[in-house]
Amino acid sequence: MSVFYYEPFADFERLVNDGFRSHSGGGSGNTNFHTHRPVEGDDSVQAFRPRQAHLPVMDLHENTGSNTVTATFELPGIKKEDVHIETLPGRLRISAESKMSEEHQKGGHVIRERRFGKYARTLQIPQGIRASQIKASMENGVLTVTFPKTTSELAPKSITIA
Repeated sequence: MSVFYYEPFADFERLVNDGFRSHSGGGSGNTNFHTHRPVEGDDSVQAFRPRQAHLPVMDLHENTGSNTVTATFELPGIKKEDVHIETLPGRLRISAESKMSEEHQKGGHVIRERRFGKYARTLQIPQGIRASQIKASMENGVLTVTFPKTTSELAPKSITIA
């Protein structure tokens, strides 16, 4: 059984979304659309519905020596107070919300910049992992989460033939 969910079109979808975003006036708008073709029974309008949250870029590294997996998430501009990590049976959910608002007064003009966004990602983890075994840290907009690859209860055991 694979521990991780593979998303074969995630990079392609991100590339297409970045293309739409660059033509919409600077990238701050929510033009993040699904790019899949409609399937049977799927309304063509629903096929291009806006997403609820962006998928943060994630890198996974497996360390067989220490029996750990490290997931690194890019969350630029997000404070660690705005990041939430939850454990579910066999899953780890990372979510964050960015709310930035700046106002500058310059020569009788007021310039207001606002940026809002939600990030969410769920990954599969081995059954039996407790929240106390998961370690997380955040530095410069990069969230690092480390957890055991397997637990001692799930580790393979040899059986002697009598």
